[in-house]
Amino acid sequence: QVQLLESGGGLVQPGGSLRLSCAAAGSILSINVMGWYRQAPGKERELVATITSGGRTNYVDFVKGRFTISRDNAKNTVYLQMNSMNPEDTAVYYCNMQVLDYPSNTWRGVWGQGTLVTVSS
Repeated sequence: QVQLLESGGGLVQPGGSLRLSCAAAGSILSINVMGWYRQAPGKERELVATITSGGRTNYVDFVKGRFTISRDNAKNTVYLQMNSMNPEDTAVYYCNMQVLDYPSNTWRGVWGQGTLVTVSS
């Protein structure tokens, strides 16, 4: 069974920065796309950014130029560097990975438990 463990959330002032991490552990054969999503209070979960195994990235418009997604394939870890944060970035942030695990040898989407990010003065 594969599990994702997130870290790095917390309270940050407007204009500040945070770095989130998400590490996968378990019976992993391969990981394809890694991504970050977020869910603000009273809203649906939304995509923030994704990165392929080859390093191609995709961002939603409201984080372009402020957030950077990266990954360390040797550590099965994805990161989200968040800069110039504003109160609208307040949300629970979830990581997601497309994982090929054993012994099932099938691809499945796995979610992290979520980490709360609060942007407030």
